[in-house]
Amino acid sequence: MTLAHPATDYPSIRVAAANLLKAGHINDVLRASYDRIIVDEYQDCSIRQHALIAHAAQSLPTVVLGDPLQAIFGFGGDDVADWDEVTKYFPIVGQLSTPWRWINAGAEPLGRWLLEVREKLLRGEAIDLREAPAGVTWVELDGSDDHAKRLAAARVRAPGRDACVLIIGDSTNPPSQRQFASQTPGAVTVEAVDLRDLIAFARRFDLNGPEALDQLALFAESVMANVGAADFVGRVRALGRPGPEAAVGEAERVALEFVRQPNYLAAVDVLVEMGKLPGVRTHRPAVLRACVRALQMCHGTEGLSLTDAAIRMREQNRLIGRPLPRRAVGSTLLLKGLEGVLAVILNADGLDSRNLYVAMTRGSKGLLVCSSAPVLKPD
Repeated sequence: MTLAHPATDYPSIRVAAANLLKAGHINDVLRASYDRIIVDEYQDCSIRQHALIAHAAQSLPTVVLGDPLQAIFGFGGDDVADWDEVTKYFPIVGQLSTPWRWINAGAEPLGRWLLEVREKLLRGEAIDLREAPAGVTWVELDGSDDHAKRLAAARVRAPGRDACVLIIGDSTNPPSQRQFASQTPGAVTVEAVDLRDLIAFARRFDLNGPEALDQLALFAESVMANVGAADFVGRVRALGRPGPEAAVGEAERVALEFVRQPNYLAAVDVLVEMGKLPGVRTHRPAVLRACVRALQMCHGTEGLSLTDAAIRMREQNRLIGRPLPRRAVGSTLLLKGLEGVLAVILNADGLDSRNLYVAMTRGSKGLLVCSSAPVLKPD
């Protein structure tokens, strides 16, 4: 089921659930069903979510786990709960101080240094990368071809065939993240769960409209590198006009078939064959896969709109989760909670203390930091 107005419906549901718990209407059901409550990532709880858990804790023993320095999510009109308020309800009983992930990776000095970094950030102090242990590399951005320097950092060689590299880009500029993914061999973007670009494409795609091929090609260009949507559409239209016969590639052939007899399976063929063009590489595979499946779903389900099919795919992806690629590009919001062997921060100067800490702790063996100076002074 999809809520009609999620921006207002979800907060209302949280308030209603908290009121049920506060009034004690379902306390006996909770106690009959569960022994205790454990809530992870509590620093990301909104005020309404915190109220719900606090009321539930009156019925069941409750443990919450969290780190206020990793509170980087925002909920619009429902702010993240203040950590001082959280600890009034749930007093601190312990704090982890052993960097097991780095110890297990054979990089204990890096883990110990990151613990020191955490304390400095909590106190509002600067971070001097020149004091970092082996495994931390500073990439100077001095204004001379900074993009090339960031690209070189993003292409860093991973220590092992299956090692994962997490590349943290500008959270406020998703197109720049996609640009780095498209220009970095083997890299793909980590997509937001709302698959916003897919939903937008589904809403504007007119299967029987005169611009249908243009829309398909532009979508392909948004998820694949080196497509050249305008040139592709131009070639197809030229081939469709009367004149001497010319050599037709498979991608152009299926595009001509789509123009003559537009249908959803033909649209899938166009996307698939465009992905096989020389030099083309898919850097947003999650969006492309979801689109192909939505188109196939429309072909096999009478009366199903592409928008509804895309929304179904979005909800399925939320349940299934996403695999971690070997070289992933995203923001701190998208990469938070993921673990790689190396982490690359493309724009450390633009991160506040919380986002900087999240970014610096993504790699278990190494860290590359791109910034204008070796001393970081986050807001």
